[in-house]
Amino acid sequence: MESIVVNGSARPNLGKTGAKVIRNEGSVPCVLYSSEGVVHFSTTPLELRDLIYSPDFKVANISVEGATHRCILKAVQFHPVTDAIVHVDFLKLLPGQKIKVEVPLRFVGASPGVKAGGKLIQLVRRIKVKATPEDMVDEVVADISGLELGQSIRVREIKSNEGIEIMNSPSIPVGMIEIPRALRSAAAAAEKSGK
Repeated sequence: MESIVVNGSARPNLGKTGAKVIRNEGSVPCVLYSSEGVVHFSTTPLELRDLIYSPDFKVANISVEGATHRCILKAVQFHPVTDAIVHVDFLKLLPGQKIKVEVPLRFVGASPGVKAGGKLIQLVRRIKVKATPEDMVDEVVADISGLELGQSIRVREIKSNEGIEIMNSPSIPVGMIEIPRALRSAAAAAEKSGK
């Protein structure tokens, strides 16, 4: 699993006023939550770039005052007008403690439906999973090699690693093979001529 190093400095002044001062200096106020306690720190938008602006799931190794914390990104707040990062929340990964995260869904395999001229439509991009940090994966994979034209694959058909619990409803379709209009009209024409 890919991890990003984020260097931060402790925030002495908390609250709205302290956060405003940090933002005016060009930094981002951050909070790291864990059952061991809360750590308030600030960092630069450049340090957070590869973690926030990425479709991949990554772990953050946050270094504050000489201590390193292994975390995941929990929430990001953006400015409504400028889209600048206003605040970031992290959750510390503790051994043996299960957490819920959203990871990207990737399709593997060659679908006979696509080979026949159909188009693969991805209906769900991220899957919510529950796992301990030791069992954590950075993506969930769905095999589409059995999908024919017009068929779909559902959450229940995704095979996940041991120790990973998928939290999405099992009946939700995550992908389908769409029949193009040209194929549909050709099939209808063939049906008419066959009558």
